[in-house]
Amino acid sequence: MRTKKFRFYSPIQPPSLSMSELVCKTLDHDATDVLIDKWLEHRNDAYWDWFLRVRERRHSALHSLLRGEQLLAWSKGDFVPENIFMRTVDTARLIPLDRTWTTHVYHHRSMQDRKLSMMPVVFTMLPELMLLRGMHDHGCDDIFIIVTDMKRAEMDAATDYFKFVCQYTFGQTVKQETEREIHYRHARLKHTLEHQRRTPCFPQIDLIFRAILYERRPPFIVLFSHQTTSYSQIFFTHPLFVPTADIFFDFPSGCPNPCCTEDCEMIRFPRHGLDGAAVLPLKRGRKPGFFRRVRAREMCNWIDCDVAFTESAPVGEGSECSSASGKGSVDTTRPAVRGQVCSKCKLVKYCSAEHQRKDWEEHRRLCVKPAQTENTEV
Repeated sequence: MRTKKFRFYSPIQPPSLSMSELVCKTLDHDATDVLIDKWLEHRNDAYWDWFLRVRERRHSALHSLLRGEQLLAWSKGDFVPENIFMRTVDTARLIPLDRTWTTHVYHHRSMQDRKLSMMPVVFTMLPELMLLRGMHDHGCDDIFIIVTDMKRAEMDAATDYFKFVCQYTFGQTVKQETEREIHYRHARLKHTLEHQRRTPCFPQIDLIFRAILYERRPPFIVLFSHQTTSYSQIFFTHPLFVPTADIFFDFPSGCPNPCCTEDCEMIRFPRHGLDGAAVLPLKRGRKPGFFRRVRAREMCNWIDCDVAFTESAPVGEGSECSSASGKGSVDTTRPAVRGQVCSKCKLVKYCSAEHQRKDWEEHRRLCVKPAQTENTEV
């Protein structure tokens, strides 16, 4: 059952993408490929050093046993996306970062009038988008970015607002006192942004933000500030989608200032896991308007296989494009399979020796023996 759409804008009612006055610039897979090539050509030393540290850390025997944990591995070859592998949070596969995506950038028409390109917006946070895309096997073929010119205090206020609205409006009747609080917070943000002459206005930001959530159900949305420091916020729709602090605790901020601290961070990538992430408290279940429940699965590492080693329900999140294509579906009728673990790296599982052979051309770029640890007990 689809959520009822309203023709008028209201901070309480579900909006529609067709109601938005913002301009949408779409960068397809080919454009993403061009940006990745340019980013590799103009290598940023901070990110290069971080990926080198990831390579030096290597995966341990403990990571081999905990196949459900997040993992980023670069074992062999040059610094190119196809040699860097990430474990997906929805299927527990180890897949290279060379998969592209389509970016939908929503911005005020004044930027188009000034002939400002949206390519630099994506390029500014390209490594973060590559990693966030790599965390998902399904449902992340489309990435949504809303461009504003808010400063940090205004962005923090908008973050608190969206958390509050998502907690009390999605899939449920809003109580009268809660509705008054939402209207009060909305009016205060609207007045603040109008006073500072920010574009777009807050009603348009709120409309497009919630419309994307209602209609496209993405794993995350980026609110990008087109200020000098390119300050941004990443909103996650489930705690499972947040990068773990065990891997990203020393991830670079992207700021050119060598004395950069948490307060001047350009891209608010959650280096501290759930503690520093903006997670939207969305209601989940089977009721109309609710987001579907998210449950991680462990699947055969061969990308074209739909065999799962667990009997839990499939991950229900996915963009409209990926769900319509059928690639986000999993066969739950067949019984659970025990699986065969790669005898060398012990990081991936296969349903059969045949699928292991088919996956070897890709997996060989990663497969190495795990590093020895003093204690490998789980």
